[in-house]
Amino acid sequence: MMLSCSALLLALLLPHVRGFLNLLEDDGVPEEWVLLHVVQGHIGAGNYSYLRLNHDGRVILHMRSLKGDADIYVSDNTLRPSFDSYKLQSATCGQDVVVVPGDFARPVGIGIYGHPSYLESEFEMYVFYDQTVPQDPFDKGSEDGRPQSRSPQAAEDDEQEEESIFWTILIGLLKIILEILF
Repeated sequence: MMLSCSALLLALLLPHVRGFLNLLEDDGVPEEWVLLHVVQGHIGAGNYSYLRLNHDGRVILHMRSLKGDADIYVSDNTLRPSFDSYKLQSATCGQDVVVVPGDFARPVGIGIYGHPSYLESEFEMYVFYDQTVPQDPFDKGSEDGRPQSRSPQAAEDDEQEEESIFWTILIGLLKIILEILF
């Protein structure tokens, strides 16, 4: 029984390991890059999926569309970048690569866009940290050594997100109360 479970687990993990090894071989990923995350997801046509990058330093986003066509939009001004507001982008029909510089303010917003020519897009994104770029421990703030404050746009995005969660909970509670009463 234990042997069959191990064989099943190996069969399920093998395609992912093979895909990662193919990524390393085919795209010439340097040995100095450290894999931080692997993100997999689905996105509907014309929709966005948002991620937040908090890791400091130079980070490389390497995404491939497994089905359909997903594109990457990146910004350090907003946590919800789009094709109307972004600083970096990759909108190819194949592999999408974006290099997030170490001097971008954190958190960095990442928007994954599902191209409307496909009903659904499936993607796999590898997030690498580039160790070859030296980090200056004193370069984390302003010139006087004090940390920089977050941008007003980032604070506004956080406030809108908190407000949205509040309204979602409130509406859910009202629905439950109305169901009980009627």
